[in-house]
Formats: sequence, structure tokens, C-alpha cells
Amino acid sequence: MSLALHYHPLSSYCWKALVALYENDTPFKPNRVNLGDPAERAALRALWPLGKFPVLSDDSRGETVPESTTIIEYLDRHYPGTTKFLPVDFDLALRTRLRDRFLDLYVHMPMQKIVGDRLRPADNKDRHGVAEARVLLRTSYAMLEPQVAHGGWMMGEGFTLADCAAAPALFYGNMLEPFGDKLPHLTAYLERLKSRPAFARVLEEAEPYFGMMPKEG
Repeated sequence: MSLALHYHPLSSYCWKALVALYENDTPFKPNRVNLGDPAERAALRALWPLGKFPVLSDDSRGETVPESTTIIEYLDRHYPGTTKFLPVDFDLALRTRLRDRFLDLYVHMPMQKIVGDRLRPADNKDRHGVAEARVLLRTSYAMLEPQVAHGGWMMGEGFTLADCAAAPALFYGNMLEPFGDKLPHLTAYLERLKSRPAFARVLEEAEPYFGMMPKEG
């Protein structure tokens, strides 16, 4: 099998890449990485010295592709399927990339800030940073609300890179800083994402690991 994804089933950025792979039924070998195992951590760093996942290996093309957005664009170019993750139209593709960046920088990252703080010792919490992250999440939610009011996907009728980015960011974001009842369109959009077979499969595979999520304390 040409493709292998080095990942962890609880990692939100890994979810982003998995959604794209499952969306087009792209054959790949899943390689679950336990960062707590020195040998597995070293093997991941040999592929990508930063030691971050996901990383996609492509034996047939001799390529190692890190970072979820880059992985999805790579799949779109070299392993295309029924779903095109980047529109052919340049302007729409540019807006799709912008939405992907928005979701990663202003939803995904503050969500991870909250999770990361839960892993800190009690005497080293960053309460100010977490408060700022929650404000940023609320602002981002409000900006996304009208963007999904049409009832389709993030960029309209087609499922794209932006939806791959939105699925994990909003799922975990809503767990940590709930949408509440003032964002009905965003709530409905998340439900559509959860019902999408590709993301539903990601959630099903992650469910046994949810107990590893750090609790607030």
C-alpha cells in the first residue's frame, strides 16, 4: 500500500486528514503513534523532526508530507476522488484556503490552548491565556454563524478542505466552550458534519480514546 498516515485517533489535526482520506475512500495504512513510547516518538521525528502528527508517507512517490492542510492538498492533487477539496475556480479556492486558515488559527488553536492548560500542574495554570482563548472562540463562532446559515457546507454546496478543518475544530471547540442557543446555524452545521459518513467514522474510531481527554481542574 503506497500511503501511510502516522497519527493518533484522538488528535484533532489528525482527524482533519482522516476526514479527507475517508471522504474519498483513499486506501492507506494507518500507523497509530504513541508519543509516550520513545521508539515510536523517535520514528515520527525521523519522518518530521518537529515530532508533530499527522504525517503522510507516500512510498510510490518517495514523499513525506506533514501538516494536515498540506496532506489534504497533496491528496487532492495526486490521489483525487469524487470529492474535490479545493475548488477549480481560483477565487473560490482562495476563499476556501482562507477559511481553512481561519478555522485552524482562530478556532483550532485556542481550543488546543484550553486543552493544553488542563495538562499543566495546578500551580502553573495560564488562566489569563485560557480566558483569552475562550473570548477568541466566541468571536470566531459569531463570525462563522452567518457563513453556514445557508444550510450547506462551509463554502456552499460542495464539501471542501474548509469542512475537513471545521469538523475537529468545532467538535472539540463545542465541548470546551459550548456554542449555546444563540448560534443555531453553527449548531446545525456541526450536526451535519457529525452525520457525514467520513467524520462519523472518525468519531467512532476515536470514541474508545475519549477517556484520555484531560479533565478541567
